[in-house]
Amino acid sequence: MASAAIFSSLRRRRSPSLDAFLAPVDLSNAALLDTLRAISTDLLLSFSGKDKSPPYFHVKNSRSLIRKIQVISVLLDAFRDVGFSNISTTVFLCLKELYLLLLQEISTLLDVFPLSEIHLSEDVKEQVELLRKTSRKSKLFIDKNDDLLRLKLYSFLNEFENGRMPDRNQLYSFFVEKLGICNVKSYRDEIEFLEEQIVNHDGDIEPTASVLNGFVALMRYCRFLLFRFEDEDGELGKWKRRTTKKGLITREIADTFITIPKDFCCPISLDLMQDPVIVSTGQTYERAAIARWMEEGHSTCPKTGQMLVHTKLVPNRALRNLILQWCMANGIPYDPPENADYSSESAVSALPSKAAMEATKATAGLLVEHLANGTPRAQTVAAREIRLLAKTGRENRACIAEAGAIPLLKGLLSSSDACAQENSVTAMLNLSIYDKNKSRIMDVEGCLGTIVGVLRYGHTTEARENAAATLFSLSAVHDYKKQIAQESGAVEALAGLLREGTARGKKDAVTALFNLSTHTENCARMIESGAITALVVALGCEGVSEEAAGALALIVRQPIGAEAVAKEEMAVAGLTGMMRCAATERVLKAPALASLLQSLLFTGTKRARRKAASLARVFQRCENASLHFGGLGVGYAFAGNSAEPRDTSFAGDVGMPVSISVPVL
Repeated sequence: MASAAIFSSLRRRRSPSLDAFLAPVDLSNAALLDTLRAISTDLLLSFSGKDKSPPYFHVKNSRSLIRKIQVISVLLDAFRDVGFSNISTTVFLCLKELYLLLLQEISTLLDVFPLSEIHLSEDVKEQVELLRKTSRKSKLFIDKNDDLLRLKLYSFLNEFENGRMPDRNQLYSFFVEKLGICNVKSYRDEIEFLEEQIVNHDGDIEPTASVLNGFVALMRYCRFLLFRFEDEDGELGKWKRRTTKKGLITREIADTFITIPKDFCCPISLDLMQDPVIVSTGQTYERAAIARWMEEGHSTCPKTGQMLVHTKLVPNRALRNLILQWCMANGIPYDPPENADYSSESAVSALPSKAAMEATKATAGLLVEHLANGTPRAQTVAAREIRLLAKTGRENRACIAEAGAIPLLKGLLSSSDACAQENSVTAMLNLSIYDKNKSRIMDVEGCLGTIVGVLRYGHTTEARENAAATLFSLSAVHDYKKQIAQESGAVEALAGLLREGTARGKKDAVTALFNLSTHTENCARMIESGAITALVVALGCEGVSEEAAGALALIVRQPIGAEAVAKEEMAVAGLTGMMRCAATERVLKAPALASLLQSLLFTGTKRARRKAASLARVFQRCENASLHFGGLGVGYAFAGNSAEPRDTSFAGDVGMPVSISVPVL
């Protein structure tokens, strides 16, 4: 990538990530050799094909590397005539190291490569020996022009740092003419590559993550400054075909449904924790959720029921850093609390510089300008770009909102163009992740009603689901829960999505309904809207049953809620089935259970044998149904409440097959 390569330092750079250069561990000798040959062939075709233009940077290094790969390809081709049965372990290890090879490491590898143990032709050995000698003398060459490009790139950031806007003509000359980044797609590729470098960044590698953030912000600004909003090469249509693709970079929460590890969710809100804290019993909760629990007069731990000896909340730094890493790996937006008294070193190092902030503000200004005054097509492109820009970073979301995007996005929510509506509601969802933007959205007259309108009548399934997710995000603020529930059609639409939506749609709907249920004054609305019936039905749905049960538990605290739930025919059966499932799961995980049952079946009393046989049959039915237990959200086919077995999988599950022969009693 052009912008990433020109800031290479004289010292060797590390590989971008472990996953990107992971040596194969399960391949046979032949399979490993085939993989290496394919890789070397692809590299040569990519960089030395007739239709390939020369690189814009590191020209000498690139040509040197190509020549070395050509010799290595000769060596790999020669292996086809060698039998693998007599190849030593050392050769195989060297082949695996070759898989990880980067530039100057070629010399080190060839020094230890056991050529004498392989029956190769003399001409191949001569070429490899010549490569070994030349590699020892080779050094990474820094071309003067490459260094000038690197300095020029930093100078652009410096101008933003000092509050000045770089000259448009200089930006065009630098990126288009000198680096060859000459269309919208190439800019998108550069931005995605740089974002990957930020995710995989090591703290001691130059440039720092904050500088990389500056490069990303600069690239975004240039993309709109130089190419405006004409949606070159039909990119908008390509986006519509890409909606189901799972990229390597960050993916907004509305783009895919990912099962969150149970330990990362607050036991009270059941949502991913942003600010986990530890109470006196050692349990971890979301700070806002446990604080509200205490404010309501409770003096016990919600999870264990133990008395809280004090109300001090201790930040769980270790868990928060694990959540941050998991979110970055899965591309889920994650905003740490604004007033947190701690932060991970990686998060601190990735804070955007002043240059990045200024470039982002300039980009947001361009986007909002076209959102307000552009053609309908330009408005759609602007909405999509705001959506992408708001995927990550509190600062990005703040800049966009401060530039005045929210009222303009609200206007696009009612667009007859499905693409414009879907992009605008997803942009609204991403903006709402930042707490201050929640109030900005709710303060725009008619904005809440328009979001509910998309939930009810949206042109696409994705738009309706993202509208539900937006309501869930907004309902995280306690004061907005009643306002959302009172909005005409909101609860009814959420209940409908819970009954008939996709797996992701049901998840969005049930979490929103759960949040609304935490407000005591919403109970009557939940009853009259039919939400209770939808929640009871959801008790039997994999992936949402736990949240549905949590919402019902909140509703039955009110007398009218308890009465309404009691009238539902399937409520008792559904809750009983979940309890049976949870109890069976705990018993099934008991150590030495299989041997204990086996012993009772043959040595116990008649009554003990009968009970043991009954318990063994339950476990056998579970095993035959291929159930993996992962909490209350698991299907409970064995309880007689489902017509077909469910296959569930949760992070951290342990499958424990129990095989016991049951005698006829």
